[in-house]
Amino acid sequence: MLEWILIIILVAFLVYRLTPARGVKTITAQELKTIINDPDKVFVDVRSPLEYNAQHIQQFQNIPLKSKFKDLPRDKEIVVICQTGIRSNQACKKLKRRGHTNITNVRGGLSNWNFKGGK
Repeated sequence: MLEWILIIILVAFLVYRLTPARGVKTITAQELKTIINDPDKVFVDVRSPLEYNAQHIQQFQNIPLKSKFKDLPRDKEIVVICQTGIRSNQACKKLKRRGHTNITNVRGGLSNWNFKGGK
């Protein structure tokens, strides 16, 4: 019985972590290419500094997921990326809790940018 309870808790946790944040737009790497130079957007890469330094998109600033995101403007759209889209989804949820309303997640992250979206 205890095993089933633990399995249910684990599944619920995974579903919560992977479910897209409500009220957050999602775009593809291909769609990102059309907005990448928009000065009215703030581009945030939430990977670790080590990952960011190894490879990143020039327009994105590195603000790791563990940050508090307190210096991001509320009057601009925040576009969030990571390697696969999982951490950026978590960051979008965090930004929503902090009161940001105009947030976009790049689905598939840099993995899709590099291989499908191109540089």
